[in-house]
Amino acid sequence: MKKTTPCFGIVIFLLCIGARAEMPNEPAEMSLDARLSPSGHWSAFTGGNASTPPMGWNSWNAFRTEVDEGKVMGAAKTIVDSGLAKKGYRYINIDDGWWLKRRQSDDRIVIRTSIFPSADLGEKRDTSFRPFVERIHNMGLKAGIYTDVGRNACSQVWDLHSPNLPEGSTAEREVGLWNHLPGDIALFFEEWGFDYVKVDACGIADYSASKEFVSEFDYQSFEPLIVRGDLPSTDVAAVEGLYRNLSATLGRSNPDNDYILSICTWGTANVRSWGKNHGNLWRTSEDIRNSWDSMLHVFDSAVTRALFAGPGNWNDPDMLYIGHGDFDEDHLTEAKSHFALWSVIAAPLMIGFDLRNAPQSLLNIWGAEEIIAVNQDPAGNQGVLAYDGENAQVIVKSLQNSSEKAVLLFNRSAEATRVTLHASDLNMRADTPVSLRNLWTRKDQYRFVGEKIFQLAPHESLIFKATGDRQLKDGIYLSEIPGRINVAVDGVDTLGLDPKAHRRLSLKHNPERSGSAYRQHYPGFGGPRVNASPYGDSITLDGEEYRNGIGVLANSRLEVKALGQFDELSVFVGIDGNTPGGKAKVEFVIYGDGEEITSTSAEGVKSEPRMLRADVRNVDVIELVARQVGDGSSPVIVAWADAVLDLKDK
Repeated sequence: MKKTTPCFGIVIFLLCIGARAEMPNEPAEMSLDARLSPSGHWSAFTGGNASTPPMGWNSWNAFRTEVDEGKVMGAAKTIVDSGLAKKGYRYINIDDGWWLKRRQSDDRIVIRTSIFPSADLGEKRDTSFRPFVERIHNMGLKAGIYTDVGRNACSQVWDLHSPNLPEGSTAEREVGLWNHLPGDIALFFEEWGFDYVKVDACGIADYSASKEFVSEFDYQSFEPLIVRGDLPSTDVAAVEGLYRNLSATLGRSNPDNDYILSICTWGTANVRSWGKNHGNLWRTSEDIRNSWDSMLHVFDSAVTRALFAGPGNWNDPDMLYIGHGDFDEDHLTEAKSHFALWSVIAAPLMIGFDLRNAPQSLLNIWGAEEIIAVNQDPAGNQGVLAYDGENAQVIVKSLQNSSEKAVLLFNRSAEATRVTLHASDLNMRADTPVSLRNLWTRKDQYRFVGEKIFQLAPHESLIFKATGDRQLKDGIYLSEIPGRINVAVDGVDTLGLDPKAHRRLSLKHNPERSGSAYRQHYPGFGGPRVNASPYGDSITLDGEEYRNGIGVLANSRLEVKALGQFDELSVFVGIDGNTPGGKAKVEFVIYGDGEEITSTSAEGVKSEPRMLRADVRNVDVIELVARQVGDGSSPVIVAWADAVLDLKDK
């Protein structure tokens, strides 16, 4: 736990006790041996109702805090009338700006009835969102609400001229969850009937005593747990602890498990690694803006994190900005690319536009059925980079039907470019035809053998469903099913900042930033990757490159959801040639439902790759452990290369 400023005097002492009262007890730090020991079960978060990425609408990008009941109900009506509801859009989410104050007599939050008149209960002299939520439910939709994990909300820092800021005394304006968690969650879900909550984190990041606005607006100061731009000063364990406590509270208020928890710490505090343990989606980046550069930036924060997503748990590069700025109806190429990118990486599809005025051209993008089907594919695999060039990328997503893949060809640049799609990118045979169905036109368009070259216009993307003969007739590469893999221990012992996110953010769209580029701080760099080393290089064992595999650091443990559907796992293991130094040794162990199946002795940097074969018949959870033995250089890069699961009932 980070140090806090000492408290002096009886009154200040009592205030300091209250300030830390919400902090949960942190679990005892587990030893490395304990963390690498097999759990025998799937340990990612299984609460909530998010077997596929959530779809719906959120008020923020359209209205910021100037939201009202008419605007929200107008969006809901359009969702239904346009047919978007039947295509999967079902959550209607209110963001910041809905609250009036926290009533001090009973700590209950009072709704701003001037903008949500149905919340006025008249003679009862109270407010309730129950009538509003019931209207949403009666339309066949679900309702979401917004709050903050700290005392105060983001608008009370970043929208100080808003007409809809909380009002009253210092305490009345503390509308966040801090010290009010059980009561607020019970109010939102049990009494008001909401189905979804987005929980921001400005309250634990932006209210330090050194900020002028804190004294100017008479806020109670809070020593930040998240220190923006300063990872070493951020208390990662404390931030995770708050959301762990929140997650448990949500579960108790929702015994039917019909809820969604959206964690919003903007990629900070290592949430990209631990979000899957406590929530259904977690922001991987700063807020998206309505510029192409910003879209690339937030996309990059999620695209390499496929092993951290899967059914129930999703990387969230923020809401769709289609309809605004670089993605408006005059920029349909960019809008379509934005939508296709979010779909292929299994990101939540949350519309952020005033749908009361939506043109048909935009409704056609949000309603593209076959692209939505890619996003909502029940296998829950996030798309993986098959090619990552300077200007172009190829992203491949495995679908539930193992003979089909979704593939996106993407031109990031403002210049036309050529992209080659290889059958091997799809793990399909290069000597038999591959068919491509254009998911925008909904027509079978191409048929090729081996490879095909495409010409892409500036900012253009092409998204296809590919069908062909699989390279593995009776098996599947582990790297094809990242949605079945949980990173239980990632091997990252020193948090490093991810240098991969696009940085050329335009100051036109970011006037509050200074300098030529804005560099956000997203920890978790060095986490496991699909078909690449943790640092983005090719998987290399003893000088040989492997196209398929999981690159990870030593002292890691991966869980694979096998569900008794496979006969055997075969895999080459070893220390990656990009590991610095030459003294490291690593042993590799495969477990099935907590019992060791097979292992290697300690392998050195110069050792030849070892082939392991594990009988996994009737195994529910396979665990892959790479444990460093003795002293050696750090970090040690290892690989589970060409890992193949043989299918039952071949």
